[in-house]
Amino acid sequence: MNQKRKKGPFKTEKIIALGLIATLLPGTLSGCAGNPLVSQKKPVYEEPLTVDVFDSLANYQGIQPGWFAHIVKEKFNMELNIIAPNVAGGGDTMYQTRAAAGNLGDLIICSGNNNNLQDLVTAGLVMDMSEFLKDKDIMQYETAIRNLNDPISDTAIYAIPTEVSLKSCTEPSENSEPTYGPYLRYDIYTAIGSPKMETLEDLLPVLKQMQDAYPVSESGNPTYSFSFFKDWDGNMMNAAKQPACFYGYEEYGFVLYKADGSDYQSILDSDSIYQRILKLYFDANQMGLIDPDSPNQKYKDVYNKCAEGDVLFSYWPWLGKSAYNTTARREEGKGFMIVPIEDLQILSSGCRPMGSTTTIVAIGTGAKDPERLADFIDWLYSPEGIYANSAQPVSGTAGPEGLTWEMTDDGPALTAFGIKALSNTNTEVPEEWGGGTWHDGFSALNFNGVALIDDAPNGYPYYYTLWDSYRESENTTLDVIWEEAMHAETALEYLQANDQLIICPGITYQAPAETSEIATLRNQCRSVIVDYSWKMVFAKDEETFYGLQAKMQSSAKSLGYEQVLSQDMENVKKQSQIREDAVLAEQQNNKAVKK
Repeated sequence: MNQKRKKGPFKTEKIIALGLIATLLPGTLSGCAGNPLVSQKKPVYEEPLTVDVFDSLANYQGIQPGWFAHIVKEKFNMELNIIAPNVAGGGDTMYQTRAAAGNLGDLIICSGNNNNLQDLVTAGLVMDMSEFLKDKDIMQYETAIRNLNDPISDTAIYAIPTEVSLKSCTEPSENSEPTYGPYLRYDIYTAIGSPKMETLEDLLPVLKQMQDAYPVSESGNPTYSFSFFKDWDGNMMNAAKQPACFYGYEEYGFVLYKADGSDYQSILDSDSIYQRILKLYFDANQMGLIDPDSPNQKYKDVYNKCAEGDVLFSYWPWLGKSAYNTTARREEGKGFMIVPIEDLQILSSGCRPMGSTTTIVAIGTGAKDPERLADFIDWLYSPEGIYANSAQPVSGTAGPEGLTWEMTDDGPALTAFGIKALSNTNTEVPEEWGGGTWHDGFSALNFNGVALIDDAPNGYPYYYTLWDSYRESENTTLDVIWEEAMHAETALEYLQANDQLIICPGITYQAPAETSEIATLRNQCRSVIVDYSWKMVFAKDEETFYGLQAKMQSSAKSLGYEQVLSQDMENVKKQSQIREDAVLAEQQNNKAVKK
């Protein structure tokens, strides 16, 4: 089955100066006129340079390989040595150890929340890059940059926020897919009759049927519904936090709160959604649905298992779909797609006019060539850098112009290589672009400087999945089957049509500095919470599960949990009020503009 779908009209939104945003972001894109990939004259870098990049988001450690490395080498005569706590282990310990030694890295990508930027400045770990950024194109985002740095200095620029957008804070920042959602192997789901599900708990018997029907993958390995990893555990077990997003909950310290401000939960409360998910996973493990390798895996291990067909469920489209959904498989009707669960209200992040402080980019004080690094950062926020740095198969850009896509009379379109590479990440890259596989060459930096929903200077979103040419080509067997069943062309369209999307306004909030006492208590408590969470999931029986839950609660509380929770609750409610006020101000400004 491979029939042509009839596509509805798709109008690319241009950048509109909406009241509040026009006030907040007065910068223009005039510096990017002409060739959209040329933002400035190319400087000459005669000396080769190896840059130590401390990156708390990276899932790869070592020298950046492949096509992205090739581009960086060609433009900056530079190679990136990625230092990744997620891979090396140690997390905060590695951060603290390197910080104590006075050299976190030449280029630093880390959290800017909880007064972290102020701590970096106070410790002398990051430099003022303002003199290197004068007259750079990145200063079109000056208002967002100043918003981040002004609490520390009204002149210096110590860091750059990420995910900066020129769109409304109440507009979804995702493309055709939400960031979170119940993604199942849709071919197996339909093969067992596409059972209806009312709540998340109804997912387990469905997954059990799927796993029984498909016990061994095409690679010959046993299949599991769930496969977890520990890399991203923080204040809680990351795998248990993700399904909370299916119900509109966001994380703030030890609080999970509804994006509309209607509910705030302590993750230790027995009736919290966090404890609900832990019980769901316990039940799943009792049914044989969880990969027993989970406690010892990293993200890359789970990605590889998804690619091999060993995993049947993904709570992110950019994991299951990216890894497994090659064009060949989709033509066969195979692949991950979002499935309907009646009571979901999936979290969507609104665009951020002030950018995100969750991740910031800075230059270390020990950097050998700070001017070159400032040029590199400027490039990462330019169209050319955005296309290259943010390339991903599902929730990213297409990659560099000339390799994966080209501009045509009808707008941007994938090249023959782009079509192949974006549907099969193991596609070999031409030697003149660095060789290796397309997947191996992805930028290990793992952040977006600019929101990809924003328009490039060519008038089209950076997300290639929103291009007219791409939407018109999406007519594989899997796409057609899913669309006919869901009566929608995209997952985001389905969720919006069924009122199952809750948007968290993209407003940046900087909480007051966390005291050393609170920071110490938090570290102690979260270590206990994460440890017991994993034990509860793999408990031998229900009695043991609840016994471990009680120990988690009592142990964390004995270590000062309530004191930390009280501060988290106070801060998150202030954040919600600021968001509410900002949305109201934007609405009033928009009304004034219309008049």
